[in-house]
Amino acid sequence: MQIFEVVELKEFPFMGTNPVIEGTTVRDIINEKNSEKVFLLIDYDSKRIWTYNGPKSPFRLQIYGGIMAGMFRKQLKGWFRPFTLNLYSEDHQVFQEILEKPLGSGQAKPIEKRDFPIPTQETQSTFMIVANPKLNKAMEYLNEIPQPQNLIRRFLIIGGTIYTDEEITEALITEKKTIIRPEKLGRLNNGFTFFEDHNYSTRLIIKERKIQGIELYIDREDRAPSLELKIPVIYEEKFSKPGNLKDVIKAFHIPKQLPQDKENQQK
Repeated sequence: MQIFEVVELKEFPFMGTNPVIEGTTVRDIINEKNSEKVFLLIDYDSKRIWTYNGPKSPFRLQIYGGIMAGMFRKQLKGWFRPFTLNLYSEDHQVFQEILEKPLGSGQAKPIEKRDFPIPTQETQSTFMIVANPKLNKAMEYLNEIPQPQNLIRRFLIIGGTIYTDEEITEALITEKKTIIRPEKLGRLNNGFTFFEDHNYSTRLIIKERKIQGIELYIDREDRAPSLELKIPVIYEEKFSKPGNLKDVIKAFHIPKQLPQDKENQQK
């Protein structure tokens, strides 16, 4: 097993890889100590290129890792296919088997500046284009990925549309069953959206160079009440209906003080 760390550069191509030469097994590299890093694992047994995003790794490195996984595939003549190790929970059998694999040498070489096309204004603007995924396939893929431990998903963004997880109680003949399903809130406008009610942790899900979704998580122990939706969203069903311009301006206004704060002051 070969491992490469994904690194960010200050000039074009702004990304690169460093071979990992220390350690005996994969477990020596993929651990809590390296939670802010992104790694590419070349698995010669399964002919797979595993991408691993540490739970605290930045979005930019995760995107770079996905790009360079495709470049490693070309370098290895297409015999290898990229897969994401984050698809499995840490206690999953596949994850544990990979952690125990020994590190060694291989035919993969670090990706360097010469491996990228000569930059032009046009290529730089198109190199990082990421298309929106198909909603149903993206939702199905996201549901397959295990949720982070001790976190609860509050919002999910797919293709500019924002969702929140809603608990639904299904009445059965013998028992009641509670399920969680995404509830559509609306489509985000082009601009800033502020989530100020909690300290959110974000997770970016990428597959085949497409952003499948962006998830916003809060700590499971966060007992603070959630806000009513105060973000500027555009509801699709209102696109074709006449409206009042004052209502549109009001919809984009972010209040300086929340309703519950005003009630506390009055008390």
